[in-house]
Amino acid sequence: MKDTIFIVGARENNLKNISLSIPKYKLVVLTGPSGSGKSTLAMDTLQRECQRQYLDSMGLTSDSIRKPKVESIEGLSPSISVGQHITNRNPRSTVGTVTDIYTFVRFIFARLGERICPSCSGRIPPSFEPAGLLADEDEGMDHKTVDCPHCGVELEKLGMSHFSFNKPEGACEACSGLGHVASINEAAVFNSELTLRGGGVASLSGVHRDIQMRILVAAGKHYGFDFDLDLPLKDYNEIQRDILYYGVESEAFKRHYPNVKPVQGTKFEGVIPGLWRRYKEKEGESAGQEKEGGFFHEQQCPECRGALLKKEVRLVRVADASITDVSEWSLGEVFEWTQGLTATLPAEGQHLLEPILHDMPTRLQRIIDVGLGYLSMNRQTVTLSGGEAQRLRLASLLGSGLTGVLYILDEPTTGLHPRDTVGLIRVLQQLRDLGNTVLVIEHDIEMMRAADHIIDIGPGAGLHGGTVVGEGSVEDLMASELSVTGAYLREESLPTVMRTRRKGNGKSITIREAHARNIDIPSVSFPLGRLVSVTGVSGSGKSTLVFDILAQGNSKEKAPIGCKEITGLEHVGNIVIFDQSPMGRVQRSNVATYTDVFTQIRTLYAGLPEAKARKLTTKHFSFNTPGGRCETCQGLGVLSVDMNFLPDLEVKCHDCKGRRFTDEVLQVQYKGYSISDILNMSIQESLPILMTEAKMAGIIEMLCEVGLGYLQWGQSVKTLSGGEGQRIRLAKELSKPSKNHTLYLLDEPTTGLHPTDILRLQVLLDKLVDTGNTVVVVEHSLELIRESDWVIDIGPEGGAAGGKLVAEGTPEQVAEVAASYTGMFLKRILAEGL
Repeated sequence: MKDTIFIVGARENNLKNISLSIPKYKLVVLTGPSGSGKSTLAMDTLQRECQRQYLDSMGLTSDSIRKPKVESIEGLSPSISVGQHITNRNPRSTVGTVTDIYTFVRFIFARLGERICPSCSGRIPPSFEPAGLLADEDEGMDHKTVDCPHCGVELEKLGMSHFSFNKPEGACEACSGLGHVASINEAAVFNSELTLRGGGVASLSGVHRDIQMRILVAAGKHYGFDFDLDLPLKDYNEIQRDILYYGVESEAFKRHYPNVKPVQGTKFEGVIPGLWRRYKEKEGESAGQEKEGGFFHEQQCPECRGALLKKEVRLVRVADASITDVSEWSLGEVFEWTQGLTATLPAEGQHLLEPILHDMPTRLQRIIDVGLGYLSMNRQTVTLSGGEAQRLRLASLLGSGLTGVLYILDEPTTGLHPRDTVGLIRVLQQLRDLGNTVLVIEHDIEMMRAADHIIDIGPGAGLHGGTVVGEGSVEDLMASELSVTGAYLREESLPTVMRTRRKGNGKSITIREAHARNIDIPSVSFPLGRLVSVTGVSGSGKSTLVFDILAQGNSKEKAPIGCKEITGLEHVGNIVIFDQSPMGRVQRSNVATYTDVFTQIRTLYAGLPEAKARKLTTKHFSFNTPGGRCETCQGLGVLSVDMNFLPDLEVKCHDCKGRRFTDEVLQVQYKGYSISDILNMSIQESLPILMTEAKMAGIIEMLCEVGLGYLQWGQSVKTLSGGEGQRIRLAKELSKPSKNHTLYLLDEPTTGLHPTDILRLQVLLDKLVDTGNTVVVVEHSLELIRESDWVIDIGPEGGAAGGKLVAEGTPEQVAEVAASYTGMFLKRILAEGL
């Protein structure tokens, strides 16, 4: 029993009372169509019960974690789930700091760095003092000094803290180690032609403006002058201007009334100090609205030019490189530099490398193995994709030395080229070989081949899923009659047919002399009227080419950024971008409201005879406005409970029992269903009920076609993955008839899709192209690349070694290019079928 996890009677969400056993200390892949119940089994059942039992065993109250709907789970281990959500949104957090690689680099520069004397510009060699432990960092380093051997001037000895941009000793004084400086764009904030009441201050609006205006009038009375809210800003005298711009506490205003102190209700903060306060408070979230509203100019720090550190620190060199150089290199290059350190250092300094020469290269190798060798140390963690953040955490987990742990991973191959999947599989196998159980939710066929055990959930999504349809090896799945994954693999193993590629409309968009980030391409063309895949290894520059350069076509009046010119845009009516950005953080926005279906559902219910008899309007059928909603939970159906140091817990509203509306509203029914019943249904379930409503039927069918029929109408968009959000936007776009030639740019639309769902997506993309449009996808999925009409392959590697045009042509032509990694995998999939 101790080598197996036994799950009996799992009924959470759509799971149909399933029982199964999961072998421990193995690499186990959980697969099946999107929405079949994989995440419910792994995250909502296994992970939650692991957490609950763990808290229980520690004597902590486990009421905060509800027991999942399962009869029993035996043989559990402590679990760690590695998801795709980036939790650290601090702009000071970089790849180097979260992996601790930067700590090693600071140690190297503090102990082995050759510095320049600011007095005589002579070189001061390192002293090669005996090294303490890395963990001790700078114990006892306070105010140590060193003398210049050339001119004798006494200098402060540089320790590890001097090489940190997060500490005052090392941070550039002009930008405090952020690399950029901000200034207020007064022209965007103040409109001198308007009055304060009429919107003269753009950063003040709504209720907030009303409150501030009251405080200003009260302040004017207190200081003995009239503050006229209906006077244009250009007509303000000096006193009125100073109080509005800088506030009562500012020196600019105090000089007018040096002996008058402000009292409660008159302390107007000032527009400019208020903007700065909010900017600093929101720095962790990229300064939110202030940056978006254009109230701030942000530019590279003129002092350090984005290097974050003081000048004397930037001049220190080890093995002919500064710490700024090393921070900008890819981690692959840092690894090579580390390997060469021993050869460049004199014998008396070799002992200093011992504390790091084992640990640092090992950590770097793990990061390279998970396909992230192209990242640089100074890359901010907030700019990482979900897949990159997950794999970075995975690489650090390998170094933790934990054994006997259940690791649950959610699609770690997201955003990964097939070449890099091999390294990721090796990392997962290492994690398993340490004595851990690795459970991976995955659609990737190579990952399935590498698994010790596969569990296939299906056969469909939502209501049609939730059962185990296959178990064992890839061969066992192929032999199973019920397994959807097995059926796909059987079909793929058959000889492939010759494909006909669309020729397009003969026109194309051409980008000349593209130079942005690592991109260096003299000329590349996107043929119109075709399905075009832009491919390449992770970090090769695909997204830069498509979303930073090509997407600029929206702003035709501006000179292109990142390239010399873009020609052929006149053949395109408009450009529609579907990226992987989150759909929003607002809990009230759900699938029904986002797709505009909820407006039509409300109209439908308000038009029923029963609703008219009760004098209920569309307003009463909204959970966002008072009237018909439950006021206890304000129409959310759940209440948030503060759990102190644990995440907030959502519990079902005790008044409406999660139904969101008052009893009166719920008594109005359509075909026997209340509006709450509809919100709790999946899109697929609602199709036969709402099929007769022509306005809704189109979008519902389209959502089912893009493989999202399993989503519930009332499900918050906060819970959707980037891939799900992208496909909802795609369904909305497809349900609107296109009037002119549209260029669609998609960022990895196959993210989170089972191979069978990729086929459905392919049909939709074909529809877009066949109606006279062009679709460009940045993609790693060989199944979709194989079906494209044209492939543009960027590479050959990631980071600085990428950004070149490696191959372009039909999939068959690219498959023949020896230098292309994508071509190498395409050749196999075109020849063998899989």
